[in-house]
Amino acid sequence: MKRRQLLSTLGAAAAFAPFASFTQTRPIRLIVPYAAGGPIDVTARLLAERVKDSLGTVIIDNRPGGGGNIGADAIAKAAPDGLTIGISAVATHAINPWLFARMPYDAAKDFAPITQMVRVPNVLVMNSDTAARLNIHTLRDLIAYGKANPGRLNYGSGGNGSAGHLAGEMFKQGAGIFAVHIPYNGGNPAQLALLSGQVDFNFDNLATAAPNIRAGKLKALAVTTLNRSPALPEVPPVADTLKGFAIDTWWGLVAPAGTPRDVVAKLNQAFVAALQSPEARTRFAGLMAEPVTSTPDEFGTFMKAELAKYEKVVKLSGAKVD
Repeated sequence: MKRRQLLSTLGAAAAFAPFASFTQTRPIRLIVPYAAGGPIDVTARLLAERVKDSLGTVIIDNRPGGGGNIGADAIAKAAPDGLTIGISAVATHAINPWLFARMPYDAAKDFAPITQMVRVPNVLVMNSDTAARLNIHTLRDLIAYGKANPGRLNYGSGGNGSAGHLAGEMFKQGAGIFAVHIPYNGGNPAQLALLSGQVDFNFDNLATAAPNIRAGKLKALAVTTLNRSPALPEVPPVADTLKGFAIDTWWGLVAPAGTPRDVVAKLNQAFVAALQSPEARTRFAGLMAEPVTSTPDEFGTFMKAELAKYEKVVKLSGAKVD
């Protein structure tokens, strides 16, 4: 081997040596900004198990609270050495910066993107009995009813500034109708209100709504992704009726800003492989989630676009957390 080639090879090896030694002797901490047991936590644990052969032990560190801000701040403040990574989500990196009057971190500057992980569609659902009584079978029927009966419709959500609330406000504006927003203390109470007929429609997470859709208790009118969801292929997207409408739940992996690019690349390679494995795809399908992989640059561009989009949506909703 020529001397120049030898030096180049040794230099490349040295660049990866610190990270390699860390993963062999010290575990990686993956911060989840939400409580254990939810879909974000479940997917994080699944992927942590699948990357252990390439990255070593990955320990899940749940840091719930503050709408995800506590955990996201812990990621931002960690040492940028590849030993701490975490989950970024539509709430922590696109909605909360506009919803909260004070933020402990800068969503645009304090993180190094690794890869998007998952997308979960939301779905516009009605109580099946209510839909039958009002003769509403499609999204166009709902819009027509709203226009013919101004102020008669209402919808529930898991709270002011929640994904369901923001989707409802986007829908109202795009459809040119008015519906009263009724916030509840969480997604489950909002769904119970819909099932009991207290509200007319909700924008719910597909994973949560699917059992009641299958049972015939809820009628799915549209999904909120631009295209049909593989989990509910018979239901059209809102965008078929309201061009460009798109709002869904997503999460991905980030590291603290300043994490070396070669370390980020190694993390990306390992987690993308895990996301693309048949086992992960099967498990995600049970959660009504679609695995989505990307390069670090692609995920960074996506998060910036989502941050800009939700600035308008949150301002439209009027929601604010002091």
